[in-house]
Amino acid sequence: MTRMSEKGKLVLYTGCSGVGKGTIMKELLKRDPSIRLSVSNTTRKPREGEIDGVHYNFVSREDFIRLADADGYIEYAEYCKNLYGTPKKQVEDMLAQGCNVFLEIEVKGGLQVMEKFPDVLSIFILPPSVAELERRLRERGTETEEVIKERLSEAENELKVASQYKYQVINDDLDHAVEEVLSILHQHTNNII
Repeated sequence: MTRMSEKGKLVLYTGCSGVGKGTIMKELLKRDPSIRLSVSNTTRKPREGEIDGVHYNFVSREDFIRLADADGYIEYAEYCKNLYGTPKKQVEDMLAQGCNVFLEIEVKGGLQVMEKFPDVLSIFILPPSVAELERRLRERGTETEEVIKERLSEAENELKVASQYKYQVINDDLDHAVEEVLSILHQHTNNII
């Protein structure tokens, strides 16, 4: 049984590309009915198996910029030549319904969120090591060598700001990482699972 608080908690959930954020999120959604995932808009092309409106809202660069100009994003940033942003209305609606809304976003956007919402619950997912992160990126098989090198270079910069997040969770064991994120969430909400 879940008892929802009047208003949900905004959770900033980020980490380097390839660290396993999406895999952890799938488990979080299965285990806690209070969690909702904000679906970001992006200008990048869908990867195999990704569904528009589920994994991302895939939009044109022009539509993305139009919404940004109308102050329609909580945050947005460019990452590896693509734009990513969190639609404001979607998040506000879910919070008002008492859901705990996870913003699964990249690190630059996360820093914007922490600036705008100092009380946001911030969680940074860390790889066990940079070598393991590289292995995971290569194993995914979704990017070219050039993109992998770009993501690894970006990861080095991203790891430098991990300490600005209230919590850091190392994803070396999926079940342990999921339980650690749930424990952090439950420390900061009135939800009873």
